[in-house]
Amino acid sequence: MRPSFENIDLNERPFLVFWEVTRACALACKHCRATAQPHADPQELSTEEALKLIDAIAVLRPPMLVLTGGDPMMRRDIFDLIRHAAGKGLRVALSPAATARLIHTDFMKLKEAGVQSMSLSLDGATQETHDAFRGVPDTYVRTLQAARMAQEAGMHLQINTTITRSTLGEVDAFLELMKELKPSMWSVFLLVPTGRASLDELPSAEEVEAVWHRLEELSVDVEFGVKTTEGHHYRRVALQEAKRKGAKPARHAVPTRDGKGIVFISHTGEIQPSGFLPMTAGNVRQDELAEVYRSHPLFVKLRDDDALEGKCGRCEYRRICGGSRARAYGMTGNAFASDPLCSYQPR
Repeated sequence: MRPSFENIDLNERPFLVFWEVTRACALACKHCRATAQPHADPQELSTEEALKLIDAIAVLRPPMLVLTGGDPMMRRDIFDLIRHAAGKGLRVALSPAATARLIHTDFMKLKEAGVQSMSLSLDGATQETHDAFRGVPDTYVRTLQAARMAQEAGMHLQINTTITRSTLGEVDAFLELMKELKPSMWSVFLLVPTGRASLDELPSAEEVEAVWHRLEELSVDVEFGVKTTEGHHYRRVALQEAKRKGAKPARHAVPTRDGKGIVFISHTGEIQPSGFLPMTAGNVRQDELAEVYRSHPLFVKLRDDDALEGKCGRCEYRRICGGSRARAYGMTGNAFASDPLCSYQPR
């Protein structure tokens, strides 16, 4: 089940904590935010530091802790970290790479350790397009296999799909694939130019708008949830369509964005607004995570809807959307500028 948003003050605690437990990964994905590498960084948090970080995360009481990477399965102590987090009352989600290592992992042991949710990436609707995107053969087959294994183990399954210029034409094919996989949630990620992701792969704002309208249309008739990552203006489209139809949106929109309900901890302990917005506000090795999230000027300003500039600052939907601060930063150098991939003109 999706964690509840009720009674959460996003100024006091985040809705989601993303922790990049390692940058080690066997894949070579074209869009990799982390620019992952085959071996662990010698500066990544030690087991002792990692356990201390989990204690600090528990203070914030987020509805979900997402262990990501790199590939979190590359950490030898991953089961210990999962068990410690679950023991602190944290809802643990795991975002592994679809490798042979994952397929040979006992998913029931992951579930017993405390993994309640698993997110897997499908960035091509066919084996050819997905494997080309991921940079390693057979990742498509392994992803489908891992999805089945997660569901059989009783985990909540989320499928993440990155929309790029080259995959725009696969939206309907992706939908048919989701109907077969039956995930709990399909999260459509709109590319941010950071890490290995390049500007050349970004679709136009008009193309993005068309995708959001298509997703809103499709979301009405499917059994799984549909949401977006770094595509906050999908919430605006859903509200507009609901108003036009005289109905309520298909699902409640949690008004998160980089630094607002989201906090990211890097493999070396850096505290950032998200994994796609590389602006560092502290480090867990010497700073209190809760204090940085609640009080650091960067986070405070990112949560201020009236601090947004350009048309995002004038937009009547800024409180539920606010645009991607990461994409604004990646494309303009200003984290408070308008989201360049939104075509909407405020009234």
